[in-house]
Amino acid sequence: MPGTLEGSAGIYAHIPFCLSKCPYCSFVSYQGMSGSVKNNYIKALKRQAHEMACHPWSRARKFHSLFIGGGTPSSLDTEKTAAFIAACLEAFDFTATTNKGPEVTLEANPNSLNGEMLKRYREVGVNRLSIGMQSFSDAMLKNIGRLHRVQEGINAFESAREAGFTNINLDLMYGLPGQDIAQWKNTLQQAVGLAPEHLSVYELTIEEGTPFAELASQKRLELPDEEVTLSMFEQAREILAANGYRHYEISNYARHGFECIHNKNYWENGSYIGLGGGAVSCFSGLRIKSVENPVQFTQMINGGRMPFKEAEFLPLPARFRETVIMGLRMSAGVLPSRLERQFGVTPQIYYGELLNRLIGQGLLEVRENRLRLTHKGLLLANWVMAQLV
Repeated sequence: MPGTLEGSAGIYAHIPFCLSKCPYCSFVSYQGMSGSVKNNYIKALKRQAHEMACHPWSRARKFHSLFIGGGTPSSLDTEKTAAFIAACLEAFDFTATTNKGPEVTLEANPNSLNGEMLKRYREVGVNRLSIGMQSFSDAMLKNIGRLHRVQEGINAFESAREAGFTNINLDLMYGLPGQDIAQWKNTLQQAVGLAPEHLSVYELTIEEGTPFAELASQKRLELPDEEVTLSMFEQAREILAANGYRHYEISNYARHGFECIHNKNYWENGSYIGLGGGAVSCFSGLRIKSVENPVQFTQMINGGRMPFKEAEFLPLPARFRETVIMGLRMSAGVLPSRLERQFGVTPQIYYGELLNRLIGQGLLEVRENRLRLTHKGLLLANWVMAQLV
């Protein structure tokens, strides 16, 4: 019989508030919410954390990471957010970590940070900062509706260093409206010049229901063509590799020892608790999503109800496929022997001729006993994974 191979878990807390919502964003986030709504939400979030920490599932586990995402977590009152982080670190068992302690990440926009705020976050245990820089071109930032400008991003990064942060990620985007290869190269070079420990490099995707999707449907959004975006992807790999960053996941690069522990848990299809409106939890294969609206979330928590909206328990074959697909996002790929222990079947047995065909086409390979995407497969990753669903 296959085993569960349950290890330590992660915790994600969602702060769904933004100063403005970017026209490409499809995440659960809201602008224009009042201060009272935000204050009541963070109180409810803290209450949910305590309740989840007391749950038998949580009490039976150790945790390796806490990720505060959004939205823009740094747009909330610093002391209230700091108190929430401290409460989480006290309530859950974070002893499943190295001598560095748990990885505690806070997402932030450049124009929502200052030195005193950063020092306070460091004091309560935040040791990893993820800054939504997106571009080192003021024109590109304006094109995608960002409120900050390049110099604000640089100032935020330098303030984080002064506050003692030694693990900083910068988010960058390519394939932006009006962007060309030269502009993208300049963004990469400026990012490398700051020497962050980690870089998340995302291609702009047009998500249904966003203002950008509406503009695209009207042929009013001038995007680089596929050949140009593939060149941008290659350029990122080349420039970042030459500067000591390992391409360890399709969209992520890190210096040695600075891979994101929290996100690696997602890609390995591990367990995690999702706190807050719109957050998703995965309890040993049971996936539960909470209501999105922060007011409704707060009311349910204050009324003594779990804020759950929907739940799904994937049958073993579906969990197997999902674990393969998520694992192939990482450059290390997946370990068939581990999959066999966990699910009782290997990719070769499950996929058979389909897997042989993808290997024969040079899209997948088996190296060092691992199944992984080839360089050609990376360029066609979405198509390859669609075959394996």
